[in-house]
Amino acid sequence: MTLEKFNTMHLSDAKDLLMTCCTAKNWVTQMCSHRPFDSENDLFKKACNIWSKMREDDFLEAFEGHPKIGDINSLAKKYRSTASMAEHEQKTVTEASEHTLSWLTELNDQYQKKFGFIFIVFASGKSASDMLSLLKSRLGNDRRKELVIAASEQQKILQLRLRNLF
Repeated sequence: MTLEKFNTMHLSDAKDLLMTCCTAKNWVTQMCSHRPFDSENDLFKKACNIWSKMREDDFLEAFEGHPKIGDINSLAKKYRSTASMAEHEQKTVTEASEHTLSWLTELNDQYQKKFGFIFIVFASGKSASDMLSLLKSRLGNDRRKELVIAASEQQKILQLRLRNLF
């Protein structure tokens, strides 16, 4: 994808493309309203700036576009457009031991019950054991702190996905 092509594509196509990076409709709409971008760097900076102004419901909508760590099949059914990206980002989980996957599943459920949203982590480059350790440690947070952390992790994910598009 070139920046020129993105800047000139039909609005609905641009929205569909951005939805593969982040499923928060408000973020997608605002990103599209800033077209044309002067450079890729301009696009990346505006993506961060716009994300920093999102509110809780935007965060939660973005989180819904992710599978639980280790549960690629749920994403494939729910969000086919982001399934391959998440699968690549979580590839170390697919190589994890049955024991680790079992713990991830159990703690993911506890996390979701406690916070009301799934565990969001920038999984790229992390092993399943790393993610399990992060999940365990973040379960001790209060909801407000965890929402801030999860939103920050979501920003890293959307930045990686944007960079992979261009």
